[in-house]
Amino acid sequence: MAAPSRRIAHLDMDAFYASVELLRYPELRGRPVVIGGRCEQQPTAGADGVRQFSRLRDYQGRGVVTTSTYEARALGVFSGMGLMKAARSAPDAILLPTDFDAYRRYSGLFKRAVAAIAPQIEDRGIDEIYVDLSEVAGESLALAHRIKQAVHEATGLTCSIGITPNKLLAKICSELDKPDGITLLGLADIPARIWPLPVRKINGIGPKAGEKLADLGIATIGQLARAEAAWLQQHFGRSYGAWLSDAAHGRDDRPVVTSSEPKSISRETTFEQDLHPRRHRQLLSEIFTALCQRVAEDLRRKGYLGRTIGIKLRYDDFQTLTRDLTLPTAVADPQAIRRAAGECLRRVPLDRKLRLLGVRIGGLQRADAAPAQPQSPQRELPLGSFD
Repeated sequence: MAAPSRRIAHLDMDAFYASVELLRYPELRGRPVVIGGRCEQQPTAGADGVRQFSRLRDYQGRGVVTTSTYEARALGVFSGMGLMKAARSAPDAILLPTDFDAYRRYSGLFKRAVAAIAPQIEDRGIDEIYVDLSEVAGESLALAHRIKQAVHEATGLTCSIGITPNKLLAKICSELDKPDGITLLGLADIPARIWPLPVRKINGIGPKAGEKLADLGIATIGQLARAEAAWLQQHFGRSYGAWLSDAAHGRDDRPVVTSSEPKSISRETTFEQDLHPRRHRQLLSEIFTALCQRVAEDLRRKGYLGRTIGIKLRYDDFQTLTRDLTLPTAVADPQAIRRAAGECLRRVPLDRKLRLLGVRIGGLQRADAAPAQPQSPQRELPLGSFD
């Protein structure tokens, strides 16, 4: 069990991409807004000087939702959804194109603001970090307010913070009072605050494990905590079963890692419903392209290039296949990643429904230590085939 003296925060920016856009277009606050698609969705100035915005119902193409405001989420529009499908749920939602340069800039601003208060930071992505507050002076609530104020002053954005004895609990707690929330939790609070939650609230319990737990009669974290560790290991294997028991009791000794050299970078998604490569070809192509774009964005943000591009597929019977391809030179260009991933895709059978799709890049090297590579023009990526 983690030492009681540890004090770990997880900070998660609230609807980050969408919130950055609302700084630019404040008249859209309180309205359903979807981020995704192409640069053609840029707002235009009307004859009266009032900005005119594209509507989701007018979109035609293969794009996917990058993110959405809370108002759009209430209408059923979520990240990774095809824009054409999203338009059926929220046709009048505003559609804005992604601006990753702006998101990276605001990401750097909020992380520097936090580091000025608490320098022990683990970067977990463009919009979230872990912070070790164990050696930082001040009460937890006062520190949380101080950090949130610093983030807001630096960016104009809000964030949600969970402060607990470890990373696993902090991740859960940062989501409990969104948006603009603070959740403080000690080990004694686990039965009241954590155990009533669904098991999927634990980071590391995915759809497959969640379904299996449900089949076994376990829906909440409390029910998982009451299960015998040996019984969990019988059904989930020794390692994962033991981890499930520890996680349900809030046990996690992982340190906040302030610096590390990644061996690979990957993005994957598990579908809400199994998708067939032929019947859902367009949607799978959209998702596949979006994963490649996100891997490329992660590479640029972290300052790496990679040579080995791979894919991961999980079929409806849970069989998992991987394929990879090593390029002659390291890349970070989404076009190059998409082409190589498409080559890998041609080497796997596409005759069964898929539960999961992922893209990975390995053989990493620092971009500042590599020869300059030409970049493909920034345009909507070719989607390839799921024949």
